[in-house]
Amino acid sequence: MRRLRLVPAETNWDFFRTARITFSASVVAVVISLAAFLILGLNYGIDFRGGTTIRTESHSAVDVGAYRQRLQELGLGDVSVTEVFDPTFESDKHVAMVRIEAQAGEEAASAELVAKVEEALRSVDPTIVFTSVESVGPKVSGELIRTAVIAVLLAIAAVLFYIWLRFEWQFSVGAVAALVHDVIITIGVFSIFRIQFDLATIAALLTIVGYSLNDTVVVFDRVRENLIKYKKKPLVEVLNLSINETLSRTVMTSVTTLIALIALLILGGDVIRGFVFAMTLGVVVGTYSSVFVASTILLWLGTKRDWSKPDANQGNQFSTSETP
Repeated sequence: MRRLRLVPAETNWDFFRTARITFSASVVAVVISLAAFLILGLNYGIDFRGGTTIRTESHSAVDVGAYRQRLQELGLGDVSVTEVFDPTFESDKHVAMVRIEAQAGEEAASAELVAKVEEALRSVDPTIVFTSVESVGPKVSGELIRTAVIAVLLAIAAVLFYIWLRFEWQFSVGAVAALVHDVIITIGVFSIFRIQFDLATIAALLTIVGYSLNDTVVVFDRVRENLIKYKKKPLVEVLNLSINETLSRTVMTSVTTLIALIALLILGGDVIRGFVFAMTLGVVVGTYSSVFVASTILLWLGTKRDWSKPDANQGNQFSTSETP
């Protein structure tokens, strides 16, 4: 029985032949993404702009499309409707969550607004009742933004510390540069195409950090093994060898992950589309950055060639130096 292979079992591709071009393309992409973020900003969702969340219950099945269409006729701005599934619900209990962006000049949802929404939804389903109404004001949404930024920065700092302990500082710089590259480009795409940016997107960014790190560590582990094994080979050859040896695993992991993500992107609906899109973009960019960003920076910084004994000048040996 033949095994499925997306790439040949043995490859000998030179990933650094066009290193200056690929790295320059990454720098340009990062600069454009930062410019888009600073000039255009992000299309924040209700989580970050503030708004009202209403939990509804009814005896009839939730018609998300009808709910959304009826609410949009009220001119309330950004409206999100999601059905809540729970195996503990009775067969005649149908629950939905309705999110409406904060209205101008209002810190919390007014009684008139809630009544207007209730009347509109009851025209779709007369059995509907509101079981809870919660509002997120501008102050709370601002705190959520700050907390989200801190979460992403702490994740990147933890990665820096982990890679530094496991390898050397040159590996840390390459890995963190790849993570920052992935996060910035993802944010830039959301900014340019005005895709809604909410807490689910932050969760996707943190997941991207973990995915990209895993891919980078696999490559770096093989690099370290080969540096010990091939002490006389130039660093560029060791890096090429290591990437080629892990290429089949990298491609297979990325493709199988993308199959699931693309299925969710097409069939998952509006509720998770932003999260899934960020994940899909992150997998593609993260796979690219592990090879063409992290490894390229490691090549330029250089590293020591023998981990079997302590090195008084750790981190100061470059790729041109050789160890007997």
